[in-house]
Amino acid sequence: MTAPEDLEMDFDRDALIGVFLAEAEERLGQMEGGLVLLEDHPSDEELLQAIFRAAHTLKGNSATLGFGALTEFTHVLEDLLERVRSRTLPVTGDLVSLLLGSVDILRQLLSDAARGLDGMSDAQRSYLGRLSSVLGNTSAEAAPVEGPFSERGPEEGPEGSRAEKSVEIPGLNLLTRTLRVDIDRLDQMLDLVGEIAVSRGRLRQLLEQRRNSDLEEALEVHEETDRLDMDLQELVMKIRMIPVGPTFHHFARTIRDLSRTLNKQVRFVTEGEDVEVDMTVIERIRDPLTHMIRNAVDHGIEAPDVRASAGKDPCGCIRLRAFHDTGSIVIQIVDDGSGLDRARLVERARAKGLVEATEELGEIAVNQLIFEPGISTSDAVTELSGRGVGLDVVRRNVEALRGSVEVESEAGRGTTITLRLPLTLAIIDGFVVKASDESYVIPVEAVIECIDLPAEERGTGLSGLINLRGSPLPYLRLRELFGLPGEAAPRENVVVVRNETAQAGFVVDALLGGSQIVIKPLGRLFRGLPGVAGSAIVGDGRVALILDVPRLVRTALSREIPRSFVPSNSTERAREARLVGEKP
Repeated sequence: MTAPEDLEMDFDRDALIGVFLAEAEERLGQMEGGLVLLEDHPSDEELLQAIFRAAHTLKGNSATLGFGALTEFTHVLEDLLERVRSRTLPVTGDLVSLLLGSVDILRQLLSDAARGLDGMSDAQRSYLGRLSSVLGNTSAEAAPVEGPFSERGPEEGPEGSRAEKSVEIPGLNLLTRTLRVDIDRLDQMLDLVGEIAVSRGRLRQLLEQRRNSDLEEALEVHEETDRLDMDLQELVMKIRMIPVGPTFHHFARTIRDLSRTLNKQVRFVTEGEDVEVDMTVIERIRDPLTHMIRNAVDHGIEAPDVRASAGKDPCGCIRLRAFHDTGSIVIQIVDDGSGLDRARLVERARAKGLVEATEELGEIAVNQLIFEPGISTSDAVTELSGRGVGLDVVRRNVEALRGSVEVESEAGRGTTITLRLPLTLAIIDGFVVKASDESYVIPVEAVIECIDLPAEERGTGLSGLINLRGSPLPYLRLRELFGLPGEAAPRENVVVVRNETAQAGFVVDALLGGSQIVIKPLGRLFRGLPGVAGSAIVGDGRVALILDVPRLVRTALSREIPRSFVPSNSTERAREARLVGEKP
C-alpha cells in the first residue's frame, strides 16, 4: 500500500501563493466595498452573505497555505460577521468602522505573508482583542473605534489618507496587472498565432526561392500576414480593456472615512461602471482621482448646517461618471457643493505672482488656476488641505497620460472636473515629423492641420507668432527647441496642434505622414525630459521621441522656455535668454 507521503503532489508553492495573494486582495476589496454599502443598507441579506463568504474563503485559503496569523484573525472576524448575519449584533457606524479597520489589518497581514512573515504585532493583536471583546459583549453593541486604528484605518499618511497608497507587497504590487481572460478569447489568439506562423512560413519559402514570378504571390502573403497581425493586435487590446467599476468602488471607503472625519454627510453615486478602458490607464488614473475626490469632500461639500441654511439637502452628493466619446474615455467628478471661489483664486494667484495686478482673466482661465502649484483657497493648513499641493500633480499626471482636464463651476451649485483620456497607452495613431535628422511623433488626436510657414518667418528663431486666418498662433521651432545641428530647410511647415482650448504650432523641416505607433517608455535616465512623453520605433527602424503636446503648447503660449530645453551654444543661449527676459 502506498504511503501517504508518496501521494503528496509536487506543486509550485510560489505560484500557488501568487494566486492566493491576488485572490485575497480581491476578497478584501469585496469586503471593503460591501461594508461601506452595508452601513447604508443594513438589512440587505445578500450583501451580508457576500461579505461573510469573502471572509470565509479568505480564512480557508489562509489555513490551507499555513498562514497562521491570517487564519486566526479572519476566524475571529468571521465569528463577528456571523453575529451580524444572525441579527444578534446590529449594524452601526462604529461597528462598520471596526470591520473596515479589520480589513486594513488583514491587508497588513497579507503583506507580511507575502514576505514570508507569519505573526501579529502588538497593535494587531490588540485590535484582535477588540474584535473578541465585541463578540463577548452581551449588550450587542460595538465599542467605539479609537486608538491607533481609528476610522480612517490603521495606516495613515501625513495628510490623513489611509491606504489609497498601494499596499507595498512583493508580488501584490502587480495585482492590478493580473487579468481574468475569457477562454474563448485565448482560443482566438491561439488560432491567429497559428495562422500567422503558417503565413510567415509561406512567405519565407517564397523569398528563399527568389523567383520573379513569385513576387506577386509573396506580396499577397505579406498582406495576409499583416491582416492577421492586425487582428491579433486588436484582440490583445480588447483583452487589456477592463471596466472602471471596481476602481470607482474603491473611492466609496475614501469618501465615507473622510466625510466622517470632517463631520459632513456625503452620498457617493457612480455611473458608467461597465465602461471599459486599458488597464494601464486605470492604474495611472487612480491617484489623480483620489486627489480630486478628497478635494471635493474637503473644499466642495459644505457642512450639513451650512447646506440646510442655503436651502440644500444637508447630505451632499459626489458623482463619479464615465463614458466614451470620440475614441476617448471621459471621467467626470461632479459635486453639488459651494463651487469655486473665483475671487479668492485670483487673489491668491496675484499674491503668488502668477497673474498681473491689472490682468483680467476669463472664467476658463480662472478655473484652471486650481491646478497651479501653491494655489489654495483654504484659510488654514490642516491635515487635508491648505498647502496648495495636489491638483497641480493631477494635471501633470493626466497630461502624462496624453489626457486633458477641464473645470466647470457655478457658485452655490457645485463643480464638475472632466478628465479626457485615451482608451489605451500602448498604441496611438501618430503623425511623424522631421527636424534636422531627427524624427518626432505627434499624437494625431492633437493635430488640427498643417500649413506652410510664411516666408518672412523663416530663419532660426526659437519661437514666434503668425497670423492664422485672423487669429494669432504662437509657435516653437523644434530644431531650436531641442538644439539640433544643421541649417533650416528651405521650406518649413507648421503643424498646428491643440491642448484643451489653446492652439500652438510646431515648426518642422518635413512632414513624414501618419502611422500607427507602438509606445515605448523612456529609460530611467531620460524620464522627466521636458517636452517628451515617450519614444517609438518608426518605419525606418530609428527611435523617434513622442512630443508632450500639452507641455509644449503651454510653453509656446507663455514664451517661458525651460533651461533644459535651451541649447548649450553660448550665442544661442544668450539670444534665448533675452527672449525670456533673464540674464545670459
